[in-house]
Amino acid sequence: MARCSSCSAPLQANTNRCNYCNIRNDVDLRGKHQYSIANKQSDRICPHCDSALQTVKLDLEGHFYIEHCKTCFGLFFDPGEIDTLLNSSVSNVFNINLEQITNINKDRYQKNKKIRYIKCPVCQKFMKRVNFGHRSGVIIDQCHGHGVWLDSGEIIHLMEWKKAGGELLDTKEKEKEKENSRNKKSDRLSSYDLPVYQQQSMSLETDLLDTISSLVYKIFS
Repeated sequence: MARCSSCSAPLQANTNRCNYCNIRNDVDLRGKHQYSIANKQSDRICPHCDSALQTVKLDLEGHFYIEHCKTCFGLFFDPGEIDTLLNSSVSNVFNINLEQITNINKDRYQKNKKIRYIKCPVCQKFMKRVNFGHRSGVIIDQCHGHGVWLDSGEIIHLMEWKKAGGELLDTKEKEKEKENSRNKKSDRLSSYDLPVYQQQSMSLETDLLDTISSLVYKIFS
């Protein structure tokens, strides 16, 4: 049984917060990479603090750079970089733990956080608020041209979500949506099948014959 890193009390299943000392235990992730400051001041601006971001180099395989705000601790990722970081941080996940996903989201939910639209650190246009994945509990700020902004703590939230099977759940839900879409399309096509057209054609022929018969009767009567 896992134990609290602070008081050594046993941790309940599917939760990371100790019921005795209320300390939140870090999940065993490979994603807590060492980093170094590559550039103390980049040309990208923090959407919250309106100050220059720092360029941070993470110790991953190859060169991996992200932007970091030293004041609010937010992170800015170029397109595709979040997936790269998550894949390097969490692997070998084969099961979906719905109870743990629920507890992670409940534990990390920020009740007093105000909803606001923020500007892209690159182009300064307002970004879209998008749900990262099914039941991820994280709404990202996304600029399709330049990247994604995550507030402080949200990248760890996503790592924990993925380790609990969140990415598997998201893939499963997307496949279900595709299947439902195919079924609806198939249902629409079946409503216009050949027998219906034949019935409509027969109905038109019957109406035409009735009209001709009526005209003939009037002419020769």
